[in-house]
Amino acid sequence: MRWLVRVVLLLAVLYGGFLAIVYSKMTQPPLEFAAFWADVPGWARSVVPFQKLWAVARAGDLQIGDEAPDFELEYHDHSGKMRLSDLRGRPVVLAFGSYT
Repeated sequence: MRWLVRVVLLLAVLYGGFLAIVYSKMTQPPLEFAAFWADVPGWARSVVPFQKLWAVARAGDLQIGDEAPDFELEYHDHSGKMRLSDLRGRPVVLAFGSYT
């Protein structure tokens, strides 16, 4: 019976370590995480509470009413760049998604 407790504890520690590694990879840029996740075997992916872990790892620290962080984007025709801060004081709508 004692060996069973040790095996269960060992499995729990290994599982916790695996989740810690996955969490730390989730906090990296999405393309880096995708490269890591592509190498994780399917059986190992199935034991990760992905949605909850992803929501915590990618939550950020912005609160409602906080000022949006500044960023720079290139125009779709590559004619130049614009910064969000250049639009300060004017209404801005940000749309995220794929339109392909």
